[in-house]
Amino acid sequence: MPEISRRGFAGLVGGGAVTAVAGTATATAAGAAERPFRARPAGRPGRRPNFLFIIADDLGWADLSSYGSPHIRTPHLDRLAAQGVRFTDAYAGSATCSPTRFSLYTGRYPGRTKGGLAEPIASRTQGLDPSHPTLASLLRKAGYDTALIGKWHCGWLPDHSPTKSGWDEFFGNFGGALEYFSKLGQDGSYDLYEGDATYQDLRYYTTVLTERAVDHVSRRRSRPWLLNLNFTTPHWPWIAEGDEEEAARLAARVRGGDVMGGLRHDDGGSVEKYKEMVESLDTAVGKVLAALRRSGQEDDTVVVFSSDNGGERFSYQWPLSGEKASLLEGGIRVPTLVRWPARLDGRQVSHEPVYSPDWTATLLELGGARPDPAYPLDGHSLAGYLLRGEDVPERDLFWRVRGNRALRRGDWKYYRDANGGDHLYDLGTDVREQADLAAARPGLLAELRAAWEKVDAGLLPYPAR
Repeated sequence: MPEISRRGFAGLVGGGAVTAVAGTATATAAGAAERPFRARPAGRPGRRPNFLFIIADDLGWADLSSYGSPHIRTPHLDRLAAQGVRFTDAYAGSATCSPTRFSLYTGRYPGRTKGGLAEPIASRTQGLDPSHPTLASLLRKAGYDTALIGKWHCGWLPDHSPTKSGWDEFFGNFGGALEYFSKLGQDGSYDLYEGDATYQDLRYYTTVLTERAVDHVSRRRSRPWLLNLNFTTPHWPWIAEGDEEEAARLAARVRGGDVMGGLRHDDGGSVEKYKEMVESLDTAVGKVLAALRRSGQEDDTVVVFSSDNGGERFSYQWPLSGEKASLLEGGIRVPTLVRWPARLDGRQVSHEPVYSPDWTATLLELGGARPDPAYPLDGHSLAGYLLRGEDVPERDLFWRVRGNRALRRGDWKYYRDANGGDHLYDLGTDVREQADLAAARPGLLAELRAAWEKVDAGLLPYPAR
C-alpha cells in the first residue's frame, strides 16, 4: 500500500495559516463568514449553462482582498467570491503564461504537445496545433457559440490562431506581452487583432477588452456560449490608465530595437502602480459582470475567475514562497472563484486541490461535450463535486518546467529545485515550504518522486538547447 492517502476533506485546508488569513479577509470583505463548501440539493435539470472564463495575467494568489491582500481593494471580485465558491488550493497548470493556457485549452499537461514545451512561447514557429481538440472546439461541436477576447499566447499567424482552434470569434493579442497603449508586442510588431486582421485602437488595453467583453455578454443568443476573457493585466509593463507619457517612452524603446527591455519595464513600476493595475482589473471585471446581469443571463452562466500563474515583482504573495516561473507555491497557486447562481450557493470556501486542466474537464461535462478519446484529458471533472457533493477522485497534481519539478498528493508536496535538490513539504502545516522533511521521510519522498517520474515518462522530452 502507498505510505499515504489523501486526508479527509476537513483536513485538507491547504495550510492552516493561509486559510485563516484568507478566510478572515473574505469574511470582512463580503460581510459574512464563509462556510465550507457543500453542494446544493439537486433540483430539476436546467438548460446547459453559458461559460465565462476570466484569466488575469501574472496575478498572485494573495493579490485580492478576499485572499488577504492588506493594501489592494477588489470589491467586485470579492462580491463574485461572496456569490459563489472561493478555492484556497487552486493551481495553474504551469508556472508561466502559455503552458498554463495550453493546459486549460487542451485539458492536458503542457508537455503532451510540442507548443506546450515552450515556457513561454516566444518563437513564431511554436503554437497550439490546430488539429488538437480544445475546450472551444469540443464545446462548439456540442452546440456552443465560442469566443476568445484578450491574450491568446498559443502561437502566431499564419499557422496558429484561436479561430483555427475552435473559437468562432477572436479579438485580442497573439503574443505574451504588449505595451498597453501602442499595442506593440513582444517582437516589436503591432499586436491587436480582430480575427486574423489587425485592429487599430490606441486606447488603454484593459479598457478596450472590457468594452468588447461587455458587448459580447450583452448579446442575445439561441445557443449556449463560451467566452474566454483573457486580460493582460497586471502583467508588465507597469502601465495604468493615464500613463501615456511613460507608455510613449517604452514604445520608443521597443521601436528602437530594445523590445524586451522596453516591455519588461525593469526600470519602472512600483507596489503602488501594481495596486492601481489590479484595482483597474477588478473594475473591468465588475463592468463585465454587471453587463451579464443586465442581459438576464447571470443565473445560467458559470463564471470562473483565475490567473495563469503566480505573481511577479510587485505581487503580494504572503505567506507563499516563490513567484512566477517557480514550482514553489507562489509560482503556481492562484486565486480561483466560481459562481453559478442556478446551482451553487454563495459564501462558500473549498480547500480541495484543483488546477487548470480540471476546469477543462468540468466545463466539458457541464456543457454535455465529450472529450476526444484520441486525446485523453489529464484533468478531472469537478462537476460531481460541485453539483452532487461527490468526493474529488484521489489523484496527484503534477507540474514540470525545465529545471523544476513538483507533485502534490493530499497535503504532501514533492519539489525539485533548479540545483537538482529534492524536497518534501507538508502543506497542511507549512504552506510557506520552509520545513523540508525529505530527510525525515525518505520513503515518502521516494514514492512521490517515482510517481512524478512515471508521469514524466509519458510526456514529450524537452528539446535540446
